[in-house]
Amino acid sequence: MAITLSINGAARSVDAPDDMPLLWVLRDELNMVGTKFGCGAGLCGACTVHMDGAAVRSCQTPLGAVGAAKITTIEGVGETPIGAAVQKAWVAVDAPQCGYCQAGQIMSASALLAATPKPTRTQITQGMSGNLCRCASYHRIMDAIELAAKETSHAG
Repeated sequence: MAITLSINGAARSVDAPDDMPLLWVLRDELNMVGTKFGCGAGLCGACTVHMDGAAVRSCQTPLGAVGAAKITTIEGVGETPIGAAVQKAWVAVDAPQCGYCQAGQIMSASALLAATPKPTRTQITQGMSGNLCRCASYHRIMDAIELAAKETSHAG
C-alpha cells in the first residue's frame, strides 16, 4: 500500500510494507543512501535519523510507525541552523576518519544540541553514548559538538 512520508520537508510516496524498516525505505525505495546500515539492531547509531526532531534508529523503526511524523535525514539536516553548525564544526575539527558512522553521529549531535543547546562534556558523552565509531574519533567528535554549541549559542 502506498504511503506518503514527509522527508526533509518534501512529500515522498513509497509503496512498501508497514513492517519494512525506515532505513530500507530510505535507502532502497527512495535512493537516499546517506543513512547507513551498521548493526541492524539499533546499537551502533549509524542509521540515526530525526523523527519529529528526536533521534531514532531507522533500522528499528518500521514504516508503519512513522505516520505523519516529519523525518529528517543526513541529506536534509544541513538545512537547519543546528545541523548546518554541526556539519561546519565537523569539517573544522576534521572529526571523521573513515566516515562510515559520521552521518549517524551528526544526526545524534544535532538532536542533542536541539534539546540541550549548551551541553556539558558529560551531557555530550551521555547523549552520544549510543553512537559507535570504529575509528575511535570520539575526542574530535566531542570537540565538534562543543564548537557547534558555541556557534549556535552565539547565533541566537
